[in-house]
Amino acid sequence: MSQEGPLLASAEGQLKSDVKVKKSRSRVGVIVTGLLGGSLVVLYAVAAPFIAPALRKYCLPFVPATTAQVKNVLGVLRARSGTLADIGSGDGRIVIAAAKHGFQASGFELNPWLVWYSRYMALREGVHRSTSFHISDLWKVSFAQYSNVVIFGVPQMMDQLELKLASELPCTAKVVACRFPFPTWVPEHSAGEGIDTVWVYDAKTFKNHLQHGMARMTTPEHEDKSDSHT
Repeated sequence: MSQEGPLLASAEGQLKSDVKVKKSRSRVGVIVTGLLGGSLVVLYAVAAPFIAPALRKYCLPFVPATTAQVKNVLGVLRARSGTLADIGSGDGRIVIAAAKHGFQASGFELNPWLVWYSRYMALREGVHRSTSFHISDLWKVSFAQYSNVVIFGVPQMMDQLELKLASELPCTAKVVACRFPFPTWVPEHSAGEGIDTVWVYDAKTFKNHLQHGMARMTTPEHEDKSDSHT
């Protein structure tokens, strides 16, 4: 009986030790799970604004404008003034540069991080009063109030953007396309080379082109046939 006492005490001690180890492991597991879950939430919060635009029908990837592109845009608009819209404004460098040259400039961008960064940079550069940045889908925005429009588009969207801008912009507007030209519009002129090329389009010209195209589509096909029978 004297030997059973120490053995029992040893067994109880071992059991308590095992319980403590299990509890410790359980706490570690909870902490690790919490850290992993928190990391995934942060990762989603950071990545979602970049991934979400790519899931749309037409994606405007963020590729910062080069110094030459900014210079070319400002160069072709040097005789212009008034309001300017940058479609897919990215980090805001075109909008900020335009504001420094006297434009009342607005940027439209889907990525909220880039919009917030653009606002910060505009404040830092001292042009926050002549700039505005909007988290917006370009297809849900009217550009009727802008006399100058800059677009960094992708080929898949340019044909539909032609129709949108032709129907919304005033006849006095100018459109500057960067990297990719519009498919059917005839540019007034261009500047730069390679990826830094920009094309300038006159709204009066492409609006007339649209109106003539619509007139041809609405002309009754039977008119020529009826004339041939007379």
